[in-house]
Amino acid sequence: MKTSSYVFYESIFKDTVNAVKEMLGDNIPLCYSIKANPFLLNCVPDNLAKIEVCSPGELSICQKLNIPAERIIYSGVMKEEVDVTRAVEYDVAIMTAESPLHVKLENEACLKKGVCKEVILRLSSGNQFGMSQEDIINIVEHKADYPGINIIGLHYYSGTQKKLRSIDKDLKKLEETLVILKERFGFEPKLVEYGPGLTVDYFQADMADNDKKALLEGAEKIREFAQKYPIGIEMGRFLASACGVFFTQVKDLKTTKGANYVICDGGIHHLKYYGQNMAMLIPPIATGASVEELLKYNGDIKPVDNPEEVMDGNEEYCLCGSLCTVADVLVRNVQLKKLSIGDVIAFGKCGAYSVTEGSSLFLSRDLPAIYLARENGDIQLLRDVQPSYVLNI
Repeated sequence: MKTSSYVFYESIFKDTVNAVKEMLGDNIPLCYSIKANPFLLNCVPDNLAKIEVCSPGELSICQKLNIPAERIIYSGVMKEEVDVTRAVEYDVAIMTAESPLHVKLENEACLKKGVCKEVILRLSSGNQFGMSQEDIINIVEHKADYPGINIIGLHYYSGTQKKLRSIDKDLKKLEETLVILKERFGFEPKLVEYGPGLTVDYFQADMADNDKKALLEGAEKIREFAQKYPIGIEMGRFLASACGVFFTQVKDLKTTKGANYVICDGGIHHLKYYGQNMAMLIPPIATGASVEELLKYNGDIKPVDNPEEVMDGNEEYCLCGSLCTVADVLVRNVQLKKLSIGDVIAFGKCGAYSVTEGSSLFLSRDLPAIYLARENGDIQLLRDVQPSYVLNI
């Protein structure tokens, strides 16, 4: 197999989905937000009720992969008439509205098509996403003005990597709005779509236990809310993170002023954890002579043990990428077994966002190959290495 490349593990993805479903219970539907990793649409488990799509391009991916329209929630902060019309024509199950303009566009598109589509109104958490409580109250009050759509509930997401108190605050804000809508207009939601943004631990030795704790705590609050309102849960990062491994090869080694620098064919344009560079922290790492040797871990890459003193046979390294910027540092200081040119470094738990969020066009480096490790042990090539220079001309 080639480097640089990603391998996404079907079994890990499905195990995570199953764990979340077990915690939530059968009466709370689970939605996967594909912005975290669209390649996982190649192995969507049946117990994922919905797929959240946030752009025309993501809708095209779903169409190419024959994702049934009845499983799609069409979302996104920027919608134009052509986008909404296309979603209606594809017959998506639900559309979100993030502004009064979205409500107008969706209503008009449905009337032209002669259909009535279900819509959920996104409540803002205080940023550019969604709309104010006042706007939502006004829309529900005048919902008869929009005969092309059926407003069935609310949508809310306030960010990722959230503590339990933030989730509790979110649900209270949602309930406050729902109480107002019920008291003033008798509005009863059919769906409250909520993204809890559960914390994912990338850098601690007990990261799996920490993730499980975050899920347990968050699920308890969500189940309490579900006793009063029909809630659906939307996740991206939490479902996808654990299933990905990024493989990059050591292309050069050098020592400058006592620091051992490793130059890899990957870089920060391929590997991101929180959406920014985390070079001072150490993610799960394994090293080996080849990608094939590292595949034996089946995606289960652990954080490296880095005591204060260098262990026998280990070296301290600064792991750098292939970009011409001093910012291209994957890990500032890590102890690893002695490396040689040609060795492969595997970074674990990068199934969410890395594959799409990196600045991949910088320096016109090739786009990595992408593989899917199937449950039966087969390794399926989803995308070969692709040149990016053609996009920069």
